[in-house]
Amino acid sequence: MKLFGWKAGREVSRPALSRGAVGFGGGVTGDWPRSYEAQVREAYLGNAVAQRAVRLVAESLGGAPLVASDARLLALVSARTGGPPLLETIAAQLLLHGNAFVQVLARADGGPAALYPLRPERVSVEADAQGWPAAYRYQVGTSVARLSPDAPRPEVVHLRGYHPLDDHFGAGCLSAASGAVAVHNATARWNKALLDNAARPSGALVYDPGDGAALSPDQFERLRAEMEAAFAGAANAGRPMLLEGGLKWQPLSLSPADLDFAGTRAAAAREIALAFGVPPMLLGLPGDSTYANYKEANRALWRLTVLPMAGAILDGLAAGLAGWAEWEGDGSASLAIDLDRVPALADDRATLWATVSAADFLTEAEKRAMVGLPAVPA
Repeated sequence: MKLFGWKAGREVSRPALSRGAVGFGGGVTGDWPRSYEAQVREAYLGNAVAQRAVRLVAESLGGAPLVASDARLLALVSARTGGPPLLETIAAQLLLHGNAFVQVLARADGGPAALYPLRPERVSVEADAQGWPAAYRYQVGTSVARLSPDAPRPEVVHLRGYHPLDDHFGAGCLSAASGAVAVHNATARWNKALLDNAARPSGALVYDPGDGAALSPDQFERLRAEMEAAFAGAANAGRPMLLEGGLKWQPLSLSPADLDFAGTRAAAAREIALAFGVPPMLLGLPGDSTYANYKEANRALWRLTVLPMAGAILDGLAAGLAGWAEWEGDGSASLAIDLDRVPALADDRATLWATVSAADFLTEAEKRAMVGLPAVPA
């Protein structure tokens, strides 16, 4: 069996993997950035909508209340080392890169001491003869660490999203959002340029002396310098203009592209939110009426984005840590979000509890299973 890149149980016969592209998959075409670092700088570091969408999902997951089969396992996953919580970092890496690598550090007695998230763009795969991951190489400068993914005690746990064209790495949301991010950033630069040039292309000065004579080069340069000094920039917006003889002001009408400029920017912002699985209403974006109110949008965020990602992350960590210690209970490791303590899901859980309590035909064990509680020991 294969669990996130490491072998569990006995060795089984496996087909050789295809020799597809290995590495960060999802570069985009055109003038959009292709490398992961460039996309992160354009989106997460340079775009307010994309950064807020990532932080909203990652922080929601990182701050979610957890339940675990073992108190030591819960402390291990919930520990903080001065930075963001482990689960918040993993969620952000999955959204941006599509992969998260968690290194397991061992204690002297062989148990797990700590979990550390690795920068995914620094990890490469060392494949065996059939193409399956035999080791993961983590490189920082000239230093390279070789981490084994083999069970029962893997040194690294690989969590990844689905990628249809890559055998070893997953695809994140960042690549899909790159086009919308490029449009949104371009409109921001366009707006900045308009503010630097009298706020809008409002019109043109037309020289009409009547005798057909044109402005001399010196006159033209003097007029341009006076316009830039007295009327360009946000500080000079709305200043009245004094025209000399032969000059008249000709207003310019806006083109259809200019009229739809605000709509283009808003559409790009909503597409960015869609790529990261965040309802646009939660980001304060105009023109979105999919949900009746903020409460409904927040519940949709948890149901459609946070909970599925949390399930994949927590199940992957539990599987990777299963062989590292003798856990309490039945000896297996399990992690989950305590749904009864999530405010966004309070109404859903209240409805479920009321429905289960009223079902007299169910046994106590069946009721506990329906609400996600463990069975009572005999």
